[in-house]
Order: sequence, then structure tokens, then C-alpha cells
Amino acid sequence: MRAIFILHPAIGCVFFLTAAGLPHATHAQSYPAKPIRILVGFPPGGGVDVIARQLAPKLGEQLGRQVVVENHSGAGTNIASELLANSAPDGYTLYLATASIAINPSLYAKVPFDPVNDFAPINTVGGTSFILVVHPSFPAKSVKELIAIAKSKPGQLTYSSAGNGSVAHLAGELFKGMTGTRIVHVPFRGNPPSMIALMSGEVDCTFGTLPATLPHIKSKKLRMLAVSSAKRSAFIPELVTVAEAGVPGFDVTQWYGMIAPARTPAAIINRLDSELVKVLAAPEIKTQLANQSLEIAVTTPQQFAAFIKSELAKWAKVIRESSIRVD
Repeated sequence: MRAIFILHPAIGCVFFLTAAGLPHATHAQSYPAKPIRILVGFPPGGGVDVIARQLAPKLGEQLGRQVVVENHSGAGTNIASELLANSAPDGYTLYLATASIAINPSLYAKVPFDPVNDFAPINTVGGTSFILVVHPSFPAKSVKELIAIAKSKPGQLTYSSAGNGSVAHLAGELFKGMTGTRIVHVPFRGNPPSMIALMSGEVDCTFGTLPATLPHIKSKKLRMLAVSSAKRSAFIPELVTVAEAGVPGFDVTQWYGMIAPARTPAAIINRLDSELVKVLAAPEIKTQLANQSLEIAVTTPQQFAAFIKSELAKWAKVIRESSIRVD
């Protein structure tokens, strides 16, 4: 063999190239060799943070290494997204991403990351639906009745949200665009004041998250009309979807998924994908996430990547047509 290398330098070149690739392959085989961190773009104690902290210990068990959660809130999650984009593609920095990575590139004049080229999707975790709700005194008892009233009073009805650029805000704008209605957006600083405004009669309707809305529905302080997801919610299966109720194609969820920096070795992505799927299948994790009104939904890295691209296109259209900006 050594004589062949001497007589045929080209073969020696091939050997050199193969050897050069060995550290990359060996790194993937020895992964993980140290603790892993999951970035969260929200403060401690919020819904996304809670989900990350429920997943981290179990994922650590599966990988045989400690998995810690780091909060990097601010700029509508852009700080955490930028941190991930600039992290080493070695599998030791992950990110529990939300719909924000598909919304912010159109919402802000400029973001410090490319949602397609800077990230490597691992797998989806699941999603939380929104419920279209009204005050009990509001005359509409169905989505069709709400649309009819809105069309009869253009610019007079109002809907609240957790703030400009929030998923609830965009859900309202998507609803308006798909129904040809003019309902005025009233932004608040977070979900609690948005809910209070609706319950006090200050606004007419809102798209509320399940955790924030269900207690008020059960106490009859709010009336639910439909759920925002494409399929009915497992938590309130008797409630029709907005699509079923007369707005075909309407589909909005607050989704969650695990991503890594771009150029992370495929072997590491596949390992993380496999272990995350096992974590999400664990009974205790199913129970914990159900308590957050989160419906688990696993795909593949490729399907998750395609989903992010579809979300980018959907929200870019809504934001452009609604002239929404937060800068």
C-alpha cells in the first residue's frame, strides 16, 4: 500500500482528503462530550421557558450529558436568534424556537439572522392553538355571525392582542384579510391586559391562547367561537375550527421547535432528532406539556425546514398587506 502512495500521488491526495474529514466524523461519533445549552428568547417563568425546562432534563438523560436552559430575552427573540446563528455548529448550542423566527424577518426592517440559511432544524415539539373569543354580551354566537356584524359595521369592531407583531395580532390581521372585514386592532403589553380588556368590554374579540383563555371560558366570562388551528384542539374537541366555521384555509398556532446553527453535522442533527422524539414520547413529558395546553407534533428535520419556509411566506404576506412594523 505504501508503494502505491509513492507511485500514484493522486491516490495519496485522496487519502489526505479522507483523513482531513476524520475529525469531523469522529466529533459526531463522540458527541456529546460536554454539557449542552438550550437558548430561550423569553424571560424565565414564561410559557416557552417552562417548556424548555421540562424538556431539558429528559433530553439530558437521553444524551448522557447535562442540558441547561439559558434565557436571552429581548428584541422580540431576535437576541437569542442572533446568538444561535453565531454559535459554533457543534451541537452544543440549541434553541427552542417559536413562530417568531418566521415572523420577525418581515416584521423588522432588519434582523441579525437568516431564518433559512443560519439555522439547522432538528424537529418540531408541538403547538398551542388560539381561541377566537368574544364577551358574553356580544351578539355573535358563531364565526359567521361575527363576520356578518363586522361587515355591517366596518371599522367599528375591535380586537385585542398581546402587542404589535404578536401571533395573536397577526392572527387577527389574517382573519381580516381572509374575511374581508375591517376590525380595529388594539394592542396591549402582554396577554393578561388583553384578556382584561375583553372581559371588561373594552374590546369586542381576541385570539387568546388556550392557557390564558380556557379558565375564563369555564367561568363564563368569555364565549368561545372557534379554534385557530387547522385541526380541532385535543383539549376542546367539541369546538369547531375557524376554517370549519366559514374561513377555509385559516390556520394559526404558536408553535415550538428545536433548531441548531447551520452547518451542524448531519450525524449530530440526526442524533438530536432521534433523542428528542424519544423525549416527546415519554409519558411524563406528555403530561407536563399537556398541562401547558401544548399538543405534541413531531416531524423530521426536512419537514420542519419546509414548515418554516411556509410560515415565512404566510406571515410575510400578512405583514406586507397589513403594513405592520415594530421598529
